[in-house]
Amino acid sequence: MVTNFQNLHPADIAEKLTALDKKERTVAFYLLSNTSKVQVLTYLDADIQQELVVSLTDADLAEVLNNLSPDDRTELFETFPDALIKDCINLLSPEQRNIALNLIGYKEDSIARLMTPNYIQIKEYYTITDVLAHIKKYGQRAETLNYIFIVTDDNVLIDDLKIEQILVADSDTKVSELMDHHFVAIKTTVLIEEAIEDFEKYDRSAIPIVTENGVLVGIVTSDDIIEQMKNRDTEDIQKFGGMEELDVSYTRTPILELIKKRAGWLVILFVGEMFTASAMSHYDDELEKAIVLALFVPLIISSGGNSGSQAASLIIRAMALGELKLKDWWYVLVKELKSGLVLGLILGAIGFTRIVIWEKTGIYDYGEYWLTIAITVALSLIIIVLWGTLAGALVPFILRRIGFDPATASSPFVATLVDVSGLIIYFTIAALLLTGKLL
Repeated sequence: MVTNFQNLHPADIAEKLTALDKKERTVAFYLLSNTSKVQVLTYLDADIQQELVVSLTDADLAEVLNNLSPDDRTELFETFPDALIKDCINLLSPEQRNIALNLIGYKEDSIARLMTPNYIQIKEYYTITDVLAHIKKYGQRAETLNYIFIVTDDNVLIDDLKIEQILVADSDTKVSELMDHHFVAIKTTVLIEEAIEDFEKYDRSAIPIVTENGVLVGIVTSDDIIEQMKNRDTEDIQKFGGMEELDVSYTRTPILELIKKRAGWLVILFVGEMFTASAMSHYDDELEKAIVLALFVPLIISSGGNSGSQAASLIIRAMALGELKLKDWWYVLVKELKSGLVLGLILGAIGFTRIVIWEKTGIYDYGEYWLTIAITVALSLIIIVLWGTLAGALVPFILRRIGFDPATASSPFVATLVDVSGLIIYFTIAALLLTGKLL
């Protein structure tokens, strides 16, 4: 069974192992070489990783853990219960144990949790011959050779060089002659979300991680950042839909957990929509006198909700990409004020024209005051679409200001908010224009 896939790419092996039942998967994984175990383990889901780790003997597990890259091992430990982490730590070599404990000690959302200490560092007084010899000796364990990092005797980062700069330099050239002291580094305490922006800004395959004193303690590579970007975008998309983000993939989330993640927001939104019913009941008298007003309620509330959802999606995505900061709220307010007004005028004109055509062609008789009704609907659409646009654009800023994730300003949330307020706006305008006529 194993011989059918043990020579495949680790990702393909992981996929085949996942498809097996627990007993077959344990046997198949155990029969892989230790090198394959290390490679395959990183491609498996967290629950399967834990299942296989527990099934290994101490000797085999020690071999796997000691050969895992520090960043992958840290990610593995994050999903383990405390007792299993303790057992795994005790199986590491003294060197790897110090590395693991150091990484685990950083805050969960800090960039230091993703770093690896496997990189090439050199001194400025090395010659190119010294550098190449150093790379040949230690390069095999390095996460990347694209950049070579230059440190002082106290391990303070002072520069970095691209590998091509070293390869084309003369053998007797000193590293100091190639340095320009212009380099990018991220402090260990920086949040992963902020570090993603640095990777996008500088377009680097690896960025060094330093302490507050500038001491080089590791690097983070682009593949780790891409994974974080994928996770971030997945969470945001799930929140846009009005639910909590999933802890694991959809296919591996139990039905009860899926219900739990979705029920909370559905209840909140349902309660919010109850205010819509309350708002309509407040205008029972108006609806009894002018039942024609009820015909346009779906049109009114959907237009406001749609405009709010559009604006929220645009602003939240711009925030996620780093295009907008908190200080840009005034710029967004002015821009969306103009956009919302124009969009409202467009929909208002369409709504007005629709009533006029239906009345003039005899498709529907809106009564003696049909023109006033048309003006009421048009004016309501202008104001409600404008309000929906402003609400969708500014709610993410408010949430970020008070410390919440702007993605929680999901489309359903904004739509519910605008639904309730939209009805109040609509019936208020109707009362102002139709009192003494229909009302």
